[in-house]
Amino acid sequence: MIKENLGNMNIPSHVKLIAVTKTRTVEEINEAIRAGVNCIGENRVKEAEEKFNLLLKVEKHMIGSLQTNKVKLAVELFDMIQSVDSLKLAKEIDKRCAAIHKVMPVLIEVNIGNEKNKHGINPEDVKNFLLELSSLKHISVQGLMCVAPMLEPEQVRPYFKKMKQLFDSIGNLKWLSMGMSNDYKIAIEEGSNMVRIGTLLFGKRE
Repeated sequence: MIKENLGNMNIPSHVKLIAVTKTRTVEEINEAIRAGVNCIGENRVKEAEEKFNLLLKVEKHMIGSLQTNKVKLAVELFDMIQSVDSLKLAKEIDKRCAAIHKVMPVLIEVNIGNEKNKHGINPEDVKNFLLELSSLKHISVQGLMCVAPMLEPEQVRPYFKKMKQLFDSIGNLKWLSMGMSNDYKIAIEEGSNMVRIGTLLFGKRE
């Protein structure tokens, strides 16, 4: 089923698929890897710790909110952190990576809808935030990430447009991570080159 679902998504070759593996079993994730998934995204450090050493070879991204007290373990487990949303968190990642001689690729999480209950840097503050991070030697800012407001797919288009404009205005960034199971097609149309998909790949959660 997973292989079939993967084929049905028709994701263009220039777009990187992150298979969202929150609450998924090791068996399901390995099935997805065998079907051709080469990058997974986990939301929780503890869950990642329990599963990662049982998985086939795959790139691993932290896509959930990361607390500073979990950073030491996170930098050992993950190949990228997509949810950097404060200077405090960035400094902690930098410090923990310095200790293990690692440079961590990161994405800046942007609160593109300026929603009170969401994590992320407000769009108008992103450029200043990037300046604040520029002195940190053990993180490499590679792009932006957002979670769009929970609306009908077509209604999120303006947010994705705004996100792409911000991405382009910064320049020299590689990844624009936006779009999930319900809205990834619109995200790709609006310029996303990294999508995070769980339900559409694995089916509904139990």
